[in-house]
Amino acid sequence: MAVETKEYRAEARFQRVSPQKARLVLDLIKGRGVEEALTVAAFTKKRIAPVIYKLLTSAVDNAKYVSGEQGIDLDVDNLYVKLALANDGPRMKRIRPAPMGRAFRYQRRLTHIILSVAEREGAPGLVTKIEEPPAVGQTRLAAPKAASKATKTPATKTKTKVAEPKASKTKVEEPKAAPKATKTKAAEPKAPVKKAEVTKKKAGKKA
Repeated sequence: MAVETKEYRAEARFQRVSPQKARLVLDLIKGRGVEEALTVAAFTKKRIAPVIYKLLTSAVDNAKYVSGEQGIDLDVDNLYVKLALANDGPRMKRIRPAPMGRAFRYQRRLTHIILSVAEREGAPGLVTKIEEPPAVGQTRLAAPKAASKATKTPATKTKTKVAEPKASKTKVEEPKAAPKATKTKAAEPKAPVKKAEVTKKKAGKKA
């Protein structure tokens, strides 16, 4: 549930400027703080800028007066430009003389300028929204989810530690090549023994 903030308005009607030209200045101050908007309007080089500056000060004065009459606790430094409109007013039809006895028609446009200021939301001492406390069931359901996440994370660590002993199997297989080398070395002395036997046989035949 939200409580609407109070707005304080000021209007300047039948201004001798087109709405398009007035909106060029109003777009500069829309949404800004009151102090910043006043400085922007004071230093803008447009013909309508002094009128908008005067209108903005009138809106701030209206806010002070109404808050004092109604007993509202208003912080002037927290005010900002909430609404800035330039509506089309009545048009004045005119005729401009043209060559060869002709006449050109044109229009003089008028503008209704509307400004409103309001206090920003979230200011101290201003109730803008009433937040409802969360339900009891929602808080209880949120706690087991966090606990389940905490239990899942250690399981992944234990899996990586168990997988480490697989590398020891490759190390055990290495000594199998060593017995083969010993067999080859043991076979080497057999050759000289055969030669000795052959020499003995030859010596026996000669004798």
